[in-house]
Amino acid sequence: METGQKTFQTNSNIDKLLNKILSIQVSLNGLSFCILNTESNSLTHYSNIKFDKVLSPNDVLYQLKTHLSTNKVLQQDFEKVHLIHENELSTLVPKPLFNEDHLADYLKFNNKILSNDYITHDELAQNDIVNVYVPYVNINNFLYDAYGTFEFNHFSTLLLNTIFLIHKGKKETTMYINISENHFEIIVMNGTKLILYNTFEYQTKEDFIYYILFTAEQLELNPENFPLVLVGNISENDNLYNMAYTYIRHVSIHDTELSFSLDFENRQAFKSNFVLQHSF
Repeated sequence: METGQKTFQTNSNIDKLLNKILSIQVSLNGLSFCILNTESNSLTHYSNIKFDKVLSPNDVLYQLKTHLSTNKVLQQDFEKVHLIHENELSTLVPKPLFNEDHLADYLKFNNKILSNDYITHDELAQNDIVNVYVPYVNINNFLYDAYGTFEFNHFSTLLLNTIFLIHKGKKETTMYINISENHFEIIVMNGTKLILYNTFEYQTKEDFIYYILFTAEQLELNPENFPLVLVGNISENDNLYNMAYTYIRHVSIHDTELSFSLDFENRQAFKSNFVLQHSF
């Protein structure tokens, strides 16, 4: 990991908290933070910031520093810090074809990358897949200075690993959709095989259903037959659910069973962030 000059001071008066884990999700659209108390098995803090527009990585770093400097609950040493990089600079590579010396070659076909971009990879939990991606190095450097050693993954790594668990034991071809405010991910599983993973931006419910039906058509999936499972920022009878149910016969919302309790007020906002829920 690359490191830079120390720019953030933790509160030296607070003893190291060996029973708390901090998870941070970073994107160019916003930031999310949550703290899990492993002793009480409860989530004790959740906060998020939505930007008015898409920011540059440097501007995101400024927002991150500002939020941390004004929230004392985040100014402490944690047993573990986990960073989630959410961006489109990633691609999946079959493990038998993976060569760590050619990371840039995997990305350059469907992403615009720079010669000095730092590229890394995650190994997925199953299916012999490697996720190659570009993390926000300036964020990594800052968090290393602020908290010391920490773990980081790409957003899609956590999402896919969670879907693998949900789909475990199912044989029929199933489409899963993780819904966020301005984008959604489509994952198609057939038994233990990952058939497709892609992310789409949308503004209207018509955009939403168009990409679903287009994907189904390309994979020769009959809307009368295949199960469509929705997760994330979705609830029954909202516009996206109703639109999906109009065109797809079998639509359901996966009810995530959290392994910890929620000890804060804005619970619904946290429950709409599917990936952050499964970052512990």
